[in-house]
Amino acid sequence: MADVQKYFVQFDEAIRFDRDHEKQILAEKRERILRKLSEGIKRQRVEGVKIPSYEPFNQGSYAMNIGVKPVDGDFDIDVGLRFDLSKADYPDPVVVKSWVHKALNGHTRKVDVRRTCVTVFYQEGGEDIYHVDLAIYSSGEKNADGKDYIAKGKPGQTADERRWEPSDPQELQNVIMSGRSGEDAQQFRRVIRVLKRWKELRLSKHHGRAAPKGIALTVAAHRWLQVWGKKDASGKITNYDDLGALSRLVAQMLSKFETVWNAEERRSVSRLRIENPVSTKYDFCSNMSSESMLGFKAGLEDLLAALKRAEGAVDARAACKALREQLGEDFPLPEGR
Repeated sequence: MADVQKYFVQFDEAIRFDRDHEKQILAEKRERILRKLSEGIKRQRVEGVKIPSYEPFNQGSYAMNIGVKPVDGDFDIDVGLRFDLSKADYPDPVVVKSWVHKALNGHTRKVDVRRTCVTVFYQEGGEDIYHVDLAIYSSGEKNADGKDYIAKGKPGQTADERRWEPSDPQELQNVIMSGRSGEDAQQFRRVIRVLKRWKELRLSKHHGRAAPKGIALTVAAHRWLQVWGKKDASGKITNYDDLGALSRLVAQMLSKFETVWNAEERRSVSRLRIENPVSTKYDFCSNMSSESMLGFKAGLEDLLAALKRAEGAVDARAACKALREQLGEDFPLPEGR
């Protein structure tokens, strides 16, 4: 089997969110937005709106250092805003979102209330080049059950579509990264970034928002990734093998698809359930239609076939050519025939 580990490392360097450039830009955007938010909230309070205090925090791929440069160039960062309020006192979460939207509206040409967040877009030539997603939470310290809840819904949606859902992003981040350190953690992050780039190239263009979320792929890796590489006599990994780790993870994901009955479609469908390890009642794939789930499974099968071809290749160039079919031209290709 050809050794392609150095090419996986080079690929990771090419696609990962650059801490010294893109992250600096987004960090500056974040601070400007938070200053604007503070000013806007203060103005509303002076106008007589009773708005509780709030605490901002980083969340998502930015916080866990698993971000990937988007193919379309639209970089993003996720920020949580935990308000010191009980969801029982604000049954319509869109009211809370409206505070944030009003405070930030006009900061840029485009500030939208979306179902899961309030998004501030930065544009150039009419195209989105950066955006900051602000997710709004009700603090567990104020809720009777002690849980944090995220505000879901937007103007124009029905009352049933506007709701508070249990969510603890910081605890989720802690669980995902707990016990992972050193080179083991680095391989974990590299594999997640590979899957995210693969998703953007092979699924998002065909299935749009119905493709699996990045957090779904992250939690799948948390649940089923086996750190992989050559070991010494003591059992310690001395040479990491991202190809082997990724191949085994994708095979595991495919093995977890189950046939379930879809009452709305009145037929059996194949689905992958990726449960939130903090709240196992929530499935990160629940938003995906049967058609999109079928496309996800077919995509994983194609990816696994390419990984197997790479594992069976006699030289590095042939292995990298197989990987490029799924991972794109950013994956290095050694010189040769």
